[in-house]
Amino acid sequence: MNQTDRPDAASWLVALDLDGTTLREDGSISNAVIEQVRRLDAAGHHLVLTTGRSSATTIPVLDQLGIAPRFLVRCNGAVTLHRDPGAPSGYRREWVESFDPTEVLRSIRAHLVNVRFAVEDEDGRYRYTEPFPAATTGLDSEQAKVAFEELWNRPATRVVAISPGHDLDDFLAVVEKMGLRQVSYAVGWTAWLDIAAEGVNKATAIERVRAELGIRRERVMAVGDGHNDIERTRPSSIRP
Repeated sequence: MNQTDRPDAASWLVALDLDGTTLREDGSISNAVIEQVRRLDAAGHHLVLTTGRSSATTIPVLDQLGIAPRFLVRCNGAVTLHRDPGAPSGYRREWVESFDPTEVLRSIRAHLVNVRFAVEDEDGRYRYTEPFPAATTGLDSEQAKVAFEELWNRPATRVVAISPGHDLDDFLAVVEKMGLRQVSYAVGWTAWLDIAAEGVNKATAIERVRAELGIRRERVMAVGDGHNDIERTRPSSIRP
C-alpha cells in the first residue's frame, strides 16, 4: 500500500519509533500493531518510521508492516529518506545533516575509558572500533573496523558510543560532565550515547517532513519509548 502524497486537512502525520515501540526485542511485530499501522495507512495518514537504525535495517521493516511511506527518518533525524521507485532500495537520501566528530570523540574517550564507538558517514557507511548490534550499524558490507584515530576529521551524520559495565545513572552523570555543547545528543535505555550535528534530532526531522507534506502541527503524533524519542539539544536536558 502507498500513502497519498497530497496534503489533506483530515490527515495525521504519525512518527513511529521502531525498536521497543513497533518492534519487539527479537525484531518481530505483533499482528495487532501490523493491523493498526495498515489501517492508518489505508485511511491516508502519513506514517513515518523514525529511528536510529541504518537504512539497510530500516527499509526491510516496511515489508513486515506492508506500507511504503513517502518519508523515512533514520539516524535519529540526521538522515531523511524519500520514496523513489528508481532507487535500488526504493528510497533515496533526501536530507543529510553532518558534522566533524573529532572533538566530541576525543571528549568522550577522555571521560570513558572502555567506550566503544561507531561513526556513520554521509554515504551511510559505518566505521567502528568494536562490533555493534547489527540493527544499529547495518550490513557487514557497510561496516569497517578501524583504529580510534581513523574516526576523526571526516564528516559524520552520527556518532554512537556505548560503555559496557556502566549502569544508566552512572552513565548519565559522566555524560553531564562532558559539556557537549556543539552537538545534539540522546541517551538510550542503557549506557548508550547517540550524537548528531547541533540542533538535529528526530523532532527537527519530523518538522521538516511535516512542512513538506503540508500537515498542520496539531495533527502530528509521535510514538516512542526511549530518550531519543524526546527532543534533547542541551546537556542540562539529558535527564528523563
